[in-house]
Amino acid sequence: MSESFDVKLEAKTYKPDSSYMENSNIGDWETAYNRYLKDPDGFWDGIAKELSWFKPWDAVKEWKHPYAKWFVNAKTNITFNCLDRHVNSELRNKVALIWRGEEEEQERIFTYRQLHREVQRCANALKNLGIKKGDTVCIYMPLIPEHIVAMLACARIGAVHSIVYGGFGAAALHTRIRDASAKVVITADVGYRRGKHVPLKSIVGEAVVNAPSVEKIVVVRRTRPQVELVSEMEIDYYELLNEAGKECEPEVMDAEDPLFILYTSGTTGQPKGIVHTTGGYMVGTYYTTKYIFDLKENDVHWCTADPGWITGHSYIVYGPLAAGATILITETVPDYPDPSVWWKIIEEFGVTIFYTAPTAIRMFMKFGEEWPNKANLDSLRIIGSVGEPLNPEAFEWYHRVIGKSVCPILDTWWQTETGMHMITTLVGEPMKPGFAGKAIPGVQVDVVDKEGNPTPPNVGGLLVIKEPWPSMMRTVHKNDERYRQYWSTIEPFYTAGDLAVKDKDGYIMVLGRSDDIIIVAGHNIGTAEVESALVSHEAVAESAVIGKPDAMKGQAIKAFVILRLGYEQSEKLKNELIYHVRMSIGPIAMPSEIEFVSSLPKTRSGKIMRRVLKAQEMGIDPGDISTLEE
Repeated sequence: MSESFDVKLEAKTYKPDSSYMENSNIGDWETAYNRYLKDPDGFWDGIAKELSWFKPWDAVKEWKHPYAKWFVNAKTNITFNCLDRHVNSELRNKVALIWRGEEEEQERIFTYRQLHREVQRCANALKNLGIKKGDTVCIYMPLIPEHIVAMLACARIGAVHSIVYGGFGAAALHTRIRDASAKVVITADVGYRRGKHVPLKSIVGEAVVNAPSVEKIVVVRRTRPQVELVSEMEIDYYELLNEAGKECEPEVMDAEDPLFILYTSGTTGQPKGIVHTTGGYMVGTYYTTKYIFDLKENDVHWCTADPGWITGHSYIVYGPLAAGATILITETVPDYPDPSVWWKIIEEFGVTIFYTAPTAIRMFMKFGEEWPNKANLDSLRIIGSVGEPLNPEAFEWYHRVIGKSVCPILDTWWQTETGMHMITTLVGEPMKPGFAGKAIPGVQVDVVDKEGNPTPPNVGGLLVIKEPWPSMMRTVHKNDERYRQYWSTIEPFYTAGDLAVKDKDGYIMVLGRSDDIIIVAGHNIGTAEVESALVSHEAVAESAVIGKPDAMKGQAIKAFVILRLGYEQSEKLKNELIYHVRMSIGPIAMPSEIEFVSSLPKTRSGKIMRRVLKAQEMGIDPGDISTLEE
């Protein structure tokens, strides 16, 4: 995206009941934001002091563009704040974690004291395997309590966790294990999905071939009879924990010590390993959970994401636990055994904060109001959206049917790279369907043209972040040059890669990506990663993929494929290629459509012009094509 462009903006305004503002943890936006602008470091200093530190900071931040340090020289451990801090208070017997399996009778509940105990045993078990501070552990698991325990156990001993979403295939898992140099992989024999087994252990077995860093595979065995552990590398999770000591002191971590690597799709085919550190990430996720979600003592917080994505890291685990919340996780999918399952869970457990994706909301719209109407949703206080822009139609339905025209909607914009919420409409403030809102207090964002000048209202441009923030990524693993690109595209700002527009009131509407990323059901899929998977098939000479608007997923993937000589176009081959992508990357990256072509639009330097393909597909003007080869 090189030029600004006019956007026609029209939006209704919804004003929540005045009680939301009166009881808000943060107050009104203008007062809170001005408090931040008056003294940015003082603002974050105050938030950080609500948490526990083994040694205080010498300075709130040290900024040498494009590198930041936050809470300089401070010492802490994020699990001390997520667990010990509460265990040493009146919250010790408060419910920390509720888990619901795919079958209704499957339910497990952990108080803070019980979760603390499990994490310490798991941490000692990892130590017994030789894992120490700075080592990387890959976690590839279904959404079960052991997943959360394993994450926290890594952080307890200073090991860096790299979580890979359980829907990814062996090739995608292999790439991430190798890049992170993981020493241990923690998995389960199976995940459960729609009544079927997902064979996670066998996928790991395939993925660790030619991954020399891996020394052990730890397996949570769920099925009966238990699967056999066949190789010398495989160890039973529970047996390992039974042999481990019960107490494990938290490793003293510098605020800038790495906490985790999380891979997100890149435009080069190689996933980017986003590196987050301990102190700033802890402060950012705690702050946004407590003040942006407006967390209260009796809230039951349900974020429907998976820990394999940043939303799961920040708003299933670290933010809510640091803030002392009760979190709910479930292995259920939203429409199995029928589309009432999630609404019944909300009723049964009294969920008060519900955070999901626009894809899920649009799916529920398709099923109709009868399903949520089967449950009592009166416990809901705040409902949220994450992963992609929430279109006005979905906003209206979500607000009316799920929120009963009462609950504020937090339509949040942020990224894997930002670690925490950056833009939303604060609880109690007027909401505009289609608009995420404004920068949260603590953050400075703007919409600018390619020279970095702010665009006027109703004129679209590029979304930028103007100042560093605590939970910002520190680098891209093994590729610091890629990190610097975020801060050098439109200096001195951080360029998010999204197109956006502001209205006259300063509300921001995010329009979508400006680069080669497709957002499918809230998940970032790199065009190059899908293209690489297609080209790895013996029949494919070249490929290009684009995102197409999709009523359910937001975007669907369409692939254009040039075949090698000797291969014939057929429906059978199309299905084979779709299956090949599924096995290489995972179901989320499967093209919904494949078109066989004889050529692809390219620049004279050989770069595929995907926007030309997209324009042709959408029936719109492709804009400047002066660099097109033919």
